[in-house]
Amino acid sequence: MKNATIPYKIYLEEREMPTAWYNLRADMKTKPAPLLNPGTGKPCTAEELEHVFCADLVKQELDNDTPYFEIPEEIRSFYKMYRPSPLVRAYCLEEKLQTPAKIYYKFEGNNTSGSHKLNSASAQAYYAKKQGLVGVTTETGAGQWGTALSMACSYFGLDCKVFMVKVSYEQKPFRREVMRTYGAEVTPSPSLTTNVGKQILKEHPGTTGSLGCAISEAVEVATSTPGYRYVLGSVLNQVLLHQSIIGLETKAALDKYGVKPDIIIGCAGGGSNLGGLIAPFMGEKLRGEADYRIIAVEPASCPSFTRGVYAYDFCDTGRVCPLAKMYTLGSSFIPSANHAGGLRFHGMSSVLSELYDEGLMEARSYIQTDVFEAAVQFARVEGILPAPESSHAIRAAIDEALKCKETGEEKTIVFGLTGTGYFDLKAYEQFNDKTMTDTIPTDEDLKAGFACLPKIPQ
Repeated sequence: MKNATIPYKIYLEEREMPTAWYNLRADMKTKPAPLLNPGTGKPCTAEELEHVFCADLVKQELDNDTPYFEIPEEIRSFYKMYRPSPLVRAYCLEEKLQTPAKIYYKFEGNNTSGSHKLNSASAQAYYAKKQGLVGVTTETGAGQWGTALSMACSYFGLDCKVFMVKVSYEQKPFRREVMRTYGAEVTPSPSLTTNVGKQILKEHPGTTGSLGCAISEAVEVATSTPGYRYVLGSVLNQVLLHQSIIGLETKAALDKYGVKPDIIIGCAGGGSNLGGLIAPFMGEKLRGEADYRIIAVEPASCPSFTRGVYAYDFCDTGRVCPLAKMYTLGSSFIPSANHAGGLRFHGMSSVLSELYDEGLMEARSYIQTDVFEAAVQFARVEGILPAPESSHAIRAAIDEALKCKETGEEKTIVFGLTGTGYFDLKAYEQFNDKTMTDTIPTDEDLKAGFACLPKIPQ
């Protein structure tokens, strides 16, 4: 085995786990554009946001200048159940590809929820409990976020209401049952239980739903139910802050063995995994201390970065949420029912959108049959069945490693393995049976979404 001095898995000791989250915005010269009140067109105030979100989380959301936020002891104690998570050298994949590249992946699937989402779910549940709330509402696509939040709410003693995108609710019944086992109430979205859900179904009967639809329903319930607030699993600044623990641990593990990555790759839906993974590396890049190639990977069926526009847009289909400036396909865009449910959001984090617009990172998209081909190749040699979302990063990592094979360059590649795919076996069944199809929106499809963008001076 080559480079045997570097272990197969690099573990940090418990004492080496980060004690503070890193706020990437503090090092950004051009800050992400502020959230806007859709009624006034002016930046949202803390008071306005506190009608929807927990007060402490609003402070984190609006703070562009504080570089580090101390992680409360209660959250660190929760993290110790599954953190620090391992950084794994993919020796077997390297051998299979016959590449001179060195490939590492940060594995976030070693917890009951099966993904990285628990890093922010536990933080948001903690702050909700600290505020004295009864419960929280949320949306979930493939179910990773809903599962994580259900687990965190059970731990901190909160009610949890989850609106799950209808197609995922039907595709992934076992993910739904894990949420219910943790005590969550799970509703397929769009539903007839909310006013916005009824309106969406009236306008789009038979729709398979989207994250934008589910967000609208969750916000409506949160703002109309005493003692509740809404929590979001991606996109927002506060979520990227909590997820920075992924990148901080990754960098600490690499530094431990003197390894410097050349390429960092993450799947991109709303931005939580990618933003968390790249945070400390992008910070070094912004400060001029180091340089890295950073690649965001998204599905061709929902290509926010690669085919979207950079504009203010609603974060939800029902248009009840604040406006965010982001790369977007339009809040009315409903992607095809692909299996990467966590990547079906129509927009992208404002932080990542600003960095991408400045040319500080790249983006590419893949069709899902190519993604599952990479997932199967990875599973057969590395022994982990990856989530469809994570497999987008695997596809890009394999492609970059094969380029190194062609050129003879010995680059170091790091990617985020955000979670496991054991609740996605229906998708693997379709791939293995060769019944999986690919859907790519046409230019006309995208124009329809862009036409519905709010008339806000950009």
